[in-house]
Amino acid sequence: MREKDRLHHLIDSFRNCRVLLYGDLVLDRFILGSPKRISREAPVLILRFEEQKDVPGGGANAMANILSLGGQVVAVGVVGDDEPGEVLRETLRQKGGELSHVVVVPGFRTVTKVRILAGGPSALKHQVARYDIEDHVSNGKVRNQLLAALAALAPAVQAAAISDYGYGTVFPEGVHVLRQHLPPGVLAVADSRFALPALGPVDGATPNLEELSAHAGQFPQTDRQVAEAAESLRRKLRARFLVATRGSQGLTLVERGMPPYHLPVFGTDQVADVTGAGDTVLATLTLTLAAGGTPRQAAILANLAGGIVVMKAGTATVSPDELHAAVDAAPFVHD
Repeated sequence: MREKDRLHHLIDSFRNCRVLLYGDLVLDRFILGSPKRISREAPVLILRFEEQKDVPGGGANAMANILSLGGQVVAVGVVGDDEPGEVLRETLRQKGGELSHVVVVPGFRTVTKVRILAGGPSALKHQVARYDIEDHVSNGKVRNQLLAALAALAPAVQAAAISDYGYGTVFPEGVHVLRQHLPPGVLAVADSRFALPALGPVDGATPNLEELSAHAGQFPQTDRQVAEAAESLRRKLRARFLVATRGSQGLTLVERGMPPYHLPVFGTDQVADVTGAGDTVLATLTLTLAAGGTPRQAAILANLAGGIVVMKAGTATVSPDELHAAVDAAPFVHD
């Protein structure tokens, strides 16, 4: 089967895949306004409020991308019994997500990233400020609930995505229990903010260059330096493969027993918004593995999905039709 045909087949197979999403569930809240005047009270811009947009962020964005690509996904995570938590759960429910194992913790503040965007009524809005509402999961009872959910759900999925934004939902014992209960041959792929080595062994990982440089001790710049740093981290994680995301330079795949595979960025390096692009890469990579794809095929589709999503404003998702079109258009995908 030709490479393009195989990739198209994998995308069509997403609808038959069930993925477990274990991670920090975040609400991305966008406040949009148009400039009104400079305040008399302080040298700050006053905006006239136009609208508020709430979309899944963090691990919830990875979940939303799996759903938008046609996959089925069950979440293991934590939200608070607050308004952002209810908005986030309702949004994911409407997209088809399974949330029965999301722990609702009284008094916990659902992680919410509030971005304030300004621009003329018919102009592109630009981010002018941001504030984060955040709590950390450290309660032993809550962690035990997460461990029980992971043990119960892992045997019935085709892949697992681990999305660690550092808010405590993801911890080493949770990763261990997840991998312990996954069926043989089912892979767990992790995306973690500077904490990958602390999570213990995983099957695959998606560090960006900053996270890779934290491990390597220097910022890798050339293809060779990126591949060497990625391979060093892969061995430390005892992973089967690692995908290093490189922004406008595409991505690099290192896989056990295989030479490095470098993919150029898809589309243009003049991006509209990189918000959530790593979540899209994690989602597409994991879903492709769930559909029976190889790490190389998963890296190709993840690279295409990342190239699509950065051309959209805000936290965005990718559809199967968009991914099919990208497969046909990408010059590095062979007939």
